[in-house]
Amino acid sequence: MKKGQVSWITGASSGIGEAVAQLLAAEQHKLILSARRRDELERVKSLCIQAGAKAEDVYVLVLDMTGFDAMEQKVQEAHGQFGRIDFLFNNAGISQRSLCVDSELHTYRKLFEVDVFGQIALTKLVLPVMLEQGSGHLSVTASVAGKIGVPYRTGYCAAKHAMMGFFDALRAEVARENIYVSTVTPGFIRTNISNKALNGDGSEFGKMDQDIQTGMDVHRAARKIVKGWKKGKAEIPVGKGVEMHALWIKRFFPKLLQKIVARKAAPV
Repeated sequence: MKKGQVSWITGASSGIGEAVAQLLAAEQHKLILSARRRDELERVKSLCIQAGAKAEDVYVLVLDMTGFDAMEQKVQEAHGQFGRIDFLFNNAGISQRSLCVDSELHTYRKLFEVDVFGQIALTKLVLPVMLEQGSGHLSVTASVAGKIGVPYRTGYCAAKHAMMGFFDALRAEVARENIYVSTVTPGFIRTNISNKALNGDGSEFGKMDQDIQTGMDVHRAARKIVKGWKKGKAEIPVGKGVEMHALWIKRFFPKLLQKIVARKAAPV
């Protein structure tokens, strides 16, 4: 990552996206901020200007990750604003808090529309821009849940596993094109992700998980993520809790991990 490059962040209205935007603003990146809520994006834009960005270098682009018909026009608008797209951070997404038996199919579909197909659609449209430029960096917020299945998150885990697979494969495809691909693998980070998570019927969970509440500070997480990008890491694990140990436990002691996650009886 270099100062002055054009960086597009989805899910920029809160959480990790908001924190990363402020860090990149301080490094004089030209920013494109996307999410569904314009008022929240304008708030983040103000924070970016306070962090050191010029007002004309922060562009608010409202984007619905399920608005596939409008997505090509949105990419054209983003590209036209600064004439290039150097970095795309696919950070938009939603989570889940419900047992499989209680989860309706339309809830699973919504998870995949936002967390999988939305990311793929946007990446596919931005990739030709980067190929034409001869450079670029694509990144996605995956999750520890993209490597480990846990109760009450069957749809979320499935979606994040899909994203890990897609971006790992894409990395291999563009390895000779001067395009970097990185997956961010957060554990529990203090954001509002659990509040916005879906119940089995598709309604909002509306509560803060204890694990999330005691998780890593989002600004500390953002610093670790940006540091990982600068080092060119293919995968960037970020978190401070026991969930981060699960990554190596699964590799060396898979049966032990199965017993640990099976004891997690309810989302807390």
